[in-house]
Amino acid sequence: MRMQSTFDTGLMWFRRDLRTSDNAALHLALSQCAQVHCVFIFDTDILAGLPRLDRRVEFIRESLVELDASLRELSGKAGAGLIVCHAVASEEIVKLASELKAQAVFAARDYEPQALARDARVQSALAEAGCAFFTCKDQVIYEGREILTQSGTPYGVFTPYKNNWLARVAAQDVGTFDSAPLASRLAERPAGYQQPVPSLTDIGFEATNLSSLKIPTGALGGQALFEAFFERMDDYHATRDFPAVKGPSYLGVHLRFGTVSIRQLVRIALQRQAAGSQGATVWLSELVWRDFYFAILANFPHVANGAFKPEYDAIQWESGPHAEVLFEAWCKGQTGYPLVDAAMAQINQTGYMHNRLRMVVGSFLVKDLGLDWRWGERYFEEKLNDFDLSANNGGWQWVASSGCDAQPYFRIFNPISQSEKFDPQGKFIRRYLPQLAKLSNKAIHAPWLAKPIELQAAGVTLGVDYPQPVVQHDQARAKTLARYAVVKKTGTLPGNA
Repeated sequence: MRMQSTFDTGLMWFRRDLRTSDNAALHLALSQCAQVHCVFIFDTDILAGLPRLDRRVEFIRESLVELDASLRELSGKAGAGLIVCHAVASEEIVKLASELKAQAVFAARDYEPQALARDARVQSALAEAGCAFFTCKDQVIYEGREILTQSGTPYGVFTPYKNNWLARVAAQDVGTFDSAPLASRLAERPAGYQQPVPSLTDIGFEATNLSSLKIPTGALGGQALFEAFFERMDDYHATRDFPAVKGPSYLGVHLRFGTVSIRQLVRIALQRQAAGSQGATVWLSELVWRDFYFAILANFPHVANGAFKPEYDAIQWESGPHAEVLFEAWCKGQTGYPLVDAAMAQINQTGYMHNRLRMVVGSFLVKDLGLDWRWGERYFEEKLNDFDLSANNGGWQWVASSGCDAQPYFRIFNPISQSEKFDPQGKFIRRYLPQLAKLSNKAIHAPWLAKPIELQAAGVTLGVDYPQPVVQHDQARAKTLARYAVVKKTGTLPGNA
């Protein structure tokens, strides 16, 4: 029996949900419309600010090729598939809805300020044209004000938020949206809209090293990564902090662009946790952190531009030419601290950085170099394949101690002890700083402390092959404690990590 539809024609607008399986917005569109056209728009408002070599754009483009094929396969119609446009999204979606005679447009909700402003313009323009605009939750388990304190206010501390989240999560929150039974409603593309997915050159970009890095794209790539991670999920708690070990899931970029379903990940993590897996419990906590940061951005939008704790905006950061020199050394991985420099080489070469190292390099920028955390936030925004405003902002405010549930201001990572603890044999450092490869496991963490004879034997001349430290950690730590005096609270004791 054919289910009755509300609209004759609908338009499904893919954005951060580049998959057909378990896609909430696609399922909603198909359930409400007799026929559904599918579109993705390379938004020139966003693309204009990106470098011509951008792995994220290439990741999207390759994922769209798979999505286009997946829609055809799902529908069973050779003429079906994805309409791909290169235009100002807020204008093009209205134009396209009119040309396709759609009575409704469907999309998964996006929570970043720029996206919210765009969607407000779209909704207004569509309403004027007599077209409805529906959005639904897809990229988080709980959004906005769904998780609140007993007094009805948003959480600003993670642990009670997580406890509430875990107590509330139910089967319907992590269920699957199966579009296959409704797939016959996927429409064939009209004449004029049957072009293949444009090439990178067509939209003004160039190929990157994405393929040589062997970063899997699309829903198939995301599923393959998840299946590989499932085999080691139970050990996640023991391996996740060591950058030379294959511990993380590496699913960040897939979560960012929706080539995996967060519901699937959480559902399986909950199952493994129920079976007693400590690794799954810790990984699930990381997924809850992701929801938490989305909620922080939604409920405290001022964090996009300033400190979650406004008093931290009174901190006087280093400025002027010397600050610029320090920042350039950090960006280029030339600080003289091997773990920091290897981590920066990793992000510069691959667009990925291990989570432990994000904390180390962030703390170093803010509390060793004395630079504004927003400088680092912007650099990561440009470089990270998995850049997500909420998580990136939350992470940087965490290391700067200005954010919600952040590390105390007096907790300052020691880059040497962090290196010795989490890369004890220097395997990660040697991979990204091959000029230090012949140093001993002890000397590689702080080459300037090595004996001259050992440096000579390893073929390392400080200041030539590898830089001297740009700051001395102990001195920098003292300056940081003084810098944070404007927000210092009584009863706290200095600490060092």
